[in-house]
Amino acid sequence: MFIDPHIHMSSRTTNDYQMMRESGIVAVIEPAFWLGQPRTNVGSFQDYFSSLVGWERFRAAQFGIKHYCTIGLNSKEANNEALAEQVMELLPLYAGKEGVVAIGEIGYDDMTPAEDKYFRRQLELAKEFDMLVMIHTPHRDKKAGTSRSMDVCIEHGLNPSRVIVDHNNEETVAEVLERGFWAAFTIYPNTKMGNARMVEIVRHYGSTRIIVDSSADWGISDPLAVPKTAQLMLQRGIPAATVRAVCYQNALSAYSQSGQLQESDWLNSTLIDQRQIFNDNSVLRGQEPLVESIRKYALIE
Repeated sequence: MFIDPHIHMSSRTTNDYQMMRESGIVAVIEPAFWLGQPRTNVGSFQDYFSSLVGWERFRAAQFGIKHYCTIGLNSKEANNEALAEQVMELLPLYAGKEGVVAIGEIGYDDMTPAEDKYFRRQLELAKEFDMLVMIHTPHRDKKAGTSRSMDVCIEHGLNPSRVIVDHNNEETVAEVLERGFWAAFTIYPNTKMGNARMVEIVRHYGSTRIIVDSSADWGISDPLAVPKTAQLMLQRGIPAATVRAVCYQNALSAYSQSGQLQESDWLNSTLIDQRQIFNDNSVLRGQEPLVESIRKYALIE
């Protein structure tokens, strides 16, 4: 079994859910992020957040995958301060919804004063709601941005064990682990972390507090990146227990701190019945429903 703890399923098709299910992915976490172009009004954020805790959660379940999310104002859109102020008023309304496991993904993009302002305000929101935090580290000047992100978390009194720092690479991993944060790695073609590089990081650093995810979205990306990386690790001699830790158990251990996610959610889940509907809509679009008679995964005592 695998968990993909950072994937943007709103941008993916139901075919992806089917392939993910067949590849052993039992749970996903979908962080709030930007759409590829700037939103222009707060209603766009409201509908998007509602879809993360509503339709997308239902859609995943129709393919036997448990869906969780994080809620936050992403760093890129924090630079529109007038709109950001309105979004900040929305966040408390969604932070406590069922299935919301963290405030995120938040942090820095261009390291602007506005990004810093709303990063800090969202850290305070996480403290107020006693929530985990998912950090987006910048694509440019990543090492400095990652260090700065952790500095600010400490400055605001967050426990590193309740902060997942994502999009790490070879330059950042040592400091993230040394400071006690969770170090997540995005297996994203050409631009973030390749799965062969990930094998060598795990070989060097081991499995403690290291998490593998795909961050698959509307770009050229792979929703099967986690199981594929696990397979490559095994082929290259990484012990099975280590592979299980970085591709399943560590994500479970990190995000179960939220109280919103636990292993029994999928081990004891109900059977798939695609005759179900959500707001008068189904995933079928006129196709034959899948109705399971036996559970694919079961809790072994």
